[in-house]
Amino acid sequence: MEKSIYSAEYQQVCDLLRQLRREAGLTQVQVAEALGVPQSFVSRYESGQRRLDIVELRHVGQVLNVSILGLLARLGSDWT
Repeated sequence: MEKSIYSAEYQQVCDLLRQLRREAGLTQVQVAEALGVPQSFVSRYESGQRRLDIVELRHVGQVLNVSILGLLARLGSDWT
């Protein structure tokens, strides 16, 4: 198991979060404001420079109007 934050699996998560944000019509600034964090926080997790823990992932999902289960479903069958 690759533990790097730069793993291909984690990049799938980053790509999905960026895609969901765009589908929601939100900017990084808007997501950051909703989370109460700096815009750089959003930029860093979308680019794979920062990992989200499960609680942070839940909060991001709430802003993007998708549950953790919904995120997993969007990632595909090998995630569920």
